[in-house]
Order: sequence, then structure tokens, then C-alpha cells
Amino acid sequence: MAKKFNPAPPDKHAQDPREAIAADRDVHAKLEAGLMDTFPASDPVSAAQPSPSKADHESENASLWDKIRGVFR
Repeated sequence: MAKKFNPAPPDKHAQDPREAIAADRDVHAKLEAGLMDTFPASDPVSAAQPSPSKADHESENASLWDKIRGVFR
């Protein structure tokens, strides 16, 4: 009998599945802890931080006068 075709053979270079499961559990535990710490909040907890926006970069180098003028724009 011919060998059965396997369209997705195991990847010998992939991570150890036990390590991947442990990492997933760790991320899940951190998200749960963050959720418990912010329970009555309206915003959901996120595992990733958003990248800085253009306004964030401009405000870092802006003078105090530029910041005050920005409030009234």
C-alpha cells in the first residue's frame, strides 16, 4: 500500500509546542490580571502597545509656546 500523502508534515524547525503553550498561557494570565485590575473601566485590555503617532513625536520636541498654541487650534 502506498504511503498516505500528508499535505502539512511536521516542521522540524518550529518551536517546541510545550514552550508555545506556556507562552500563550503567560500572555493570557497577564491579560487576565490587567482585566481584573481595571474592572470597572470601559476600555478593553490590550497585550500590545500602540506605536507612537505623529503628534506624539511633534509634542516631544515642541516648545512650551508651541504646546500652548496647539491647545487653541
